[in-house]
Amino acid sequence: MTTSNADHSARHIRRRLFGLLMQAFGIVVVVTVVLLVGLLAALIGLVTSGSAGFRPPVADTLEAYYLGRGSWAGVMEVPAQQAIIDRNEFGAEWHNLSLLDAAGMVLIDHGQPDGARVGAPYPVDAHGIRVPLTVDGATVGTLILHGANWTGLLALFSGLVVPVLFISFFTGLLTLLIGWLLARRVVTPLADVAAAAHQVAGGDLSARVQVRGPGDLRSLSDSFNRMANALETSDRQRRALLADIAHELRTPLTVIRGRLEGMVDGVYPPDEAHVAPVLEETYVLERLVEDLRTLTLAEARQLHFDVRPVDMGDAAERAAALFEAEAGERGITLAVERQPDLPEVPADAQRVGQVIGNLVSNALRYVPEGGHVTLSAQRINGGVELTVSDDGPGVDPDDLARLFERFWRGEKSRTRAAGGAGLGLAIARQLVEAQGGTIRAENRAEGGLRVAFALPVGNGV
Repeated sequence: MTTSNADHSARHIRRRLFGLLMQAFGIVVVVTVVLLVGLLAALIGLVTSGSAGFRPPVADTLEAYYLGRGSWAGVMEVPAQQAIIDRNEFGAEWHNLSLLDAAGMVLIDHGQPDGARVGAPYPVDAHGIRVPLTVDGATVGTLILHGANWTGLLALFSGLVVPVLFISFFTGLLTLLIGWLLARRVVTPLADVAAAAHQVAGGDLSARVQVRGPGDLRSLSDSFNRMANALETSDRQRRALLADIAHELRTPLTVIRGRLEGMVDGVYPPDEAHVAPVLEETYVLERLVEDLRTLTLAEARQLHFDVRPVDMGDAAERAAALFEAEAGERGITLAVERQPDLPEVPADAQRVGQVIGNLVSNALRYVPEGGHVTLSAQRINGGVELTVSDDGPGVDPDDLARLFERFWRGEKSRTRAAGGAGLGLAIARQLVEAQGGTIRAENRAEGGLRVAFALPVGNGV
């Protein structure tokens, strides 16, 4: 995935996430407005039903009049006196009000004590807002608010809606502000991670994200980068492994093919002298395949270990005895040093012997004729350590960390000419670590290489 495509993907994901965020905030605002409108509708319902708390002041005045007189006698003079109230709180004047007694008979009709309906029952289906008038808990009459009062109700409604709209407007602005802030602190880092994940899924293992945002998102970005690093390293190692295996197989296969083709073409006679090299190369292939199998199983922790008490000093002496002849042919001195009364370690004796054999074989491969290789076993804190030291050319300090990598060979002194496929130390590390131990390598001050591995006394493989 190119950089432009990655940027386009990041922008697309950022827009989507921001859109989802704004939708969520928009829904919150809409729900808030709906709730407020519902509340307003309930308030209007309470007003139109004449519930307490939404009564015009004239209703209280009329109730006080009835309480003082004990009846509605003389109430017809109230509008004319204009002493009670000129306008109620809804903006309605007396000509928009009617008064009924407890029996529903009209006492004042549209503010007129001698109106057409005075003395007659008020029509049940007539329009108007009814406000009950009560004295000492008993209904003594009804105040009717006529059509002009809807204008007052509209004024009330607008008086309540305007603040709602004002609040909604600033809520929307606050939503945009919060969305913008979250986009910078949350959406953008998430979009970067999502875009980088798409790049990795598409095969671009070099994709990384900038670590930014709140703590959790920074942790997410950092974890993604570490995962991408691990994937890139694993992919690089896989490619290198395939290339190394192909390289190691090519030499023996070339020899085998050349010899066999020569015998088929009659160039070489099919005698022991010419068949033996072919057989030897098949042994090389067999060892290589077995080493790869052992290494793969060890890395996958699928090797079986027959754990028993192992004396590391005895194991060192057995390994030295196996390589004594090879060392003698090259004039190399092979010595064993062991600390007395070493504790036994729980381990697989065969695998321990394989580790020691790989270390000794590696040392003999690079030590010049007349050199020295020393195996020493000693007690350490919590376990036993076995060291294989040589007086060979050693390893470049920059390459020590790569000494246990598969197929690795150092330049100069440790070359292909020395033999081996470069798997011995890698297998040794896996076998040691699989049994709960540690292995390390270092150059000796007096020259040469020292490789040591330790196994704990309380190992639980």
